[in-house]
This record gives sequence, C-alpha cells and structure tokens, in this order.
Amino acid sequence: MKPRLSHLLLGVAVTSFGWQAVTAQSSDEAAAAQVAHAGELPNGGNGWWEPGEGRPIPEAIEYENDHGRLRLYNVDGEVLTEGHPFFEPIGPNGRACVSCHQPADGMSLSLRSIRERWEETGGSDPIFAAIDGANCPNLPQGEEASHSLLLERGLFRIGLPWPPRDPWGDGTIEPEFTLEVVRDPGGCNTDPEYGLDSANPTVSVYRRPRMVANLPYVVHRNFGIGPFVGKTGEPALRDPENGEPVNMNLMADARVPTLATQASDAAATHLQLLRAMTPAELAQITDMQGQLFAAQVYDNVAGDLLAGPGGNAFGPENLAHGDIGFLGNNTTRWVFPVAAEWAEPLPELTDEQNERRASIWRGQQIYHFRTFWISDSMHLNSVGLGNPVKRTCATCHGMHMTGLDTANGWMDIGTTNLPWAREVPQNPWTDEQELMPLFRITCRDDVPPHPFLGRVIYTQDPGRALISGRCNDVGTIVMQQFRAFASRAPYFSNGSAANIREVIDFYDRRYNIQYSEQEKTDLENFLATL
Repeated sequence: MKPRLSHLLLGVAVTSFGWQAVTAQSSDEAAAAQVAHAGELPNGGNGWWEPGEGRPIPEAIEYENDHGRLRLYNVDGEVLTEGHPFFEPIGPNGRACVSCHQPADGMSLSLRSIRERWEETGGSDPIFAAIDGANCPNLPQGEEASHSLLLERGLFRIGLPWPPRDPWGDGTIEPEFTLEVVRDPGGCNTDPEYGLDSANPTVSVYRRPRMVANLPYVVHRNFGIGPFVGKTGEPALRDPENGEPVNMNLMADARVPTLATQASDAAATHLQLLRAMTPAELAQITDMQGQLFAAQVYDNVAGDLLAGPGGNAFGPENLAHGDIGFLGNNTTRWVFPVAAEWAEPLPELTDEQNERRASIWRGQQIYHFRTFWISDSMHLNSVGLGNPVKRTCATCHGMHMTGLDTANGWMDIGTTNLPWAREVPQNPWTDEQELMPLFRITCRDDVPPHPFLGRVIYTQDPGRALISGRCNDVGTIVMQQFRAFASRAPYFSNGSAANIREVIDFYDRRYNIQYSEQEKTDLENFLATL
C-alpha cells in the first residue's frame, strides 16, 4: 500500500513509517555575526539589475522595501555575474534569469518593480516580452492593456500542453475531466494560434514568479516517506541525474523535479533559448541558487531585528545555519524561533520601537498557537486529519525557518477555485471585467466527484490538475515559503492579495477564523519581519 501522511500534529509529523523527533538548534553565533555586519553592508536601495550588467553581488547586500530592509546573503562570498548564465541574456528576447528574480525583491519580482520598469522603459524592458509578459503573444506589444495581468497582478503567462504529458512515458495522460473556457479576457485560451484549438493545444494560466533564494529548504529530501508524495500517495518524480525521488515542492504545479530541470525549462520558455543549456551553465546556476539566502533584517518601526538576544529567526545568516527540511515542533525547534527574551524592552529603544517588537512577538505566537477550524481543503482535509480539523498556521506552514510545508505535495486552500476564490473587486459571478480566465471543469462520470467541490468546478487556474489530469487536483498549488515576504508583493500564485494584510484577510474569510483587529495587526507585523 502506498504510504500517505496519516496524521499531523503541531510539531510532530506522523506517517506510516513512524514519527520524526526533533532537537534543539541554536544560531546565536550566526546572529552575532549579523549584528557585527549591521551598518557596514552595501545598501542597494531598491535598485534594478539589468541583464548583462556585469557588476558583482557582494557577499551581503541590503535592499529597502515598504516594511524595512531585506538582506541577501551568499554563503560562498561575492558572486561574479559577468558571463554567469543566470545574469546574462542568453536567449533572443533580451532576458536573463535575473530579469524575473531580482535581488531587491527577494529573488522574485514585486509588482512595484514591474510598474517602475514600465514607466522607466516605456514597456521595452525584456520582462514585458510578448511570449509571457503579455496576456497573449498576439497582442500589441506597446499597449499597457496587453500586459494588464503583469502590470496589475504581477502575473506571467504559463502555457501548458493539453492534454497533459505523461512524465513516465512519451505520450499524454487521459484527463479525468473535460476543460471548457468560460471567460477569456486575455484571449489566449481561445486564440487560434496559442489556444486550446490551436495546432499545439495549450492552456494559458497566469502565475507569480517564485523566489530563488533559501532553496536548500525548498528542494530538501528529508520528507521521510520514500519515493511517494506525502499528500496523495502517488509516486514522486525522480532526479534524472541519479534516479533519487524528489519532493516536488519546487514549482507551483510541481511539473519539474530539480533545479537543473527547472532552469532548462525556464530558459526554453521564458528566455526563448533555442538550444539546450550546457551542463556547465546548469551547474553555475544551481550552485549559486544553493548558496543564496534572503530575509528581512530591519523593520521601519522596530528597527534592527537582530538587536537583543533570542531573535534566531531573523536574517539570512540564521537561515543559512538552520536545520533544513525539518518540521518545526514549537518546543525545541520552532518554525520561526523568536524567543520571549527578544521581545523584552531594550532601554536604548524608544517606546514605539519596543511596542512594535512586542507586537511582532505576539504575531509569532498567533502564527504558532492561535487555533482555527480548517475545512474543505483538498489534500489537507482528505488525508485522514478530519474535516474540519482544528489547527494553526504552523500546521501547514511548518518547516523550520521557512514556513514551507514539510510534507511534500500540493493542496487547495481556495485561492483559485470557486466558491472560495472571492476577490474584491474582481467577482467571477458578476458582469464586471475580470482579469483572470475562468474554466469549467467537469469530472467524468466514471470517476468520483471532487469530495468538496462536486463534479462541476469553476476555477481560474486548475493548478496541479493541468499536469496530473486528476479531478481531485483541480486548484491545488504547492505552497511557498514566507521568507523575504515583505519584499515581493503581491501574494498567492495568482497575485490576488496585494499586501500582507490581504493575505491574512483571505485566510480569515476562508476559514472563518474571526481574528481581532489587534491579532491581524500583530500577525502582519510578524510576517513582515521574515
């Protein structure tokens, strides 16, 4: 029988292979090193990195954002970018990997940066390349309306073959459902050249770029259930280089297994590279990605987050020294280890600064211990935990130091599927102009209906189902980490939360948590420090 995640308690993951105990981990020395560097590091402001610039990235550099400052840290020292395939425009459209993975944005791409580039370049920056920086490649490239999803939600077009390709063979998968286009404001899904009825049938969905920092946590292989996906029991993809199973937590739909295959896929699709990347190029990219860590180090009100003892969650150096791929247990290895002593008033700080630090501490406590009922979430309420189940934020966002899910796989919290994907002001059921496409999924009569959404599902992005072809995967997405959160708005894979408060409000509505205003403020202040 395939192993599945059978139980998840706050702090202990129980599988069919038993439970994994966790031990204490201290990073006081790393924190002290960060304090020693404070005030001595180059400040990049909110500067943009052009492809092919050639300037090196220092061992550590800080960037300003709306909540404070982010620090980017490379454990192997300075990165020489001249001739480096991550930073050079190796494809014909002028982009480099850095175009969509900017250091100032936590190695992702914020909506603020996107809008600034449009204004500064008149829409000529390579990030607006027609292939995916426009709503559809056939639209007039110089018009803002052609790039509305990127300019208003920070979304790039992802074109996926339909029906899905079989990852274990050369053919395709027969989907368990039919897919119809209900609404197509960008025009790509119904386009005769790029759409579902084209010579190469393609589904276009629109997603945010993920950050390429702290990746040792993202690609860890400590998930403990062998060659299976924890949330579904299906066989996990394998590393083509060594045949080892991978955790499939790298991309939103888990369609590629490793950093190297992701780089190759991105070069072909986003950079439009017309050749295969060389092993040397892939090694340069993946080596650098394994060395970069990003986290907030300064809060605009609280000041230096590394001041005082007990703040072992803060800063990228602490991340670099964390225990990778382990479930936080909130007794000896916290998800985000901020000790109570960190929140004690510091005499050198103002009352306002000390109150903000107290608020950040309360937010950390809310994250770890404020319980609420979770219901109707596919691959969470369907894996033996119960429906509903009373848990906390740290139940799913439980990996030590990042807030990733330690158990591999994908789930649906309702960001794209109706009836949960209720956005303001975009309401899919009204006649208002909606930015996102809308699809009707109809599960075949010979397969069971979706346990929470039935046989007919309306969704803005079928998520993993576009890869697996399964009804139960409709709308499921691999969750992201919380680090460098303040630097890379908007949030969720579809950019539907413009800021951190909207993320909190979404969960509050979705699960009827009934946070108080103070709780929302404290949780927002905490998430902004990560």
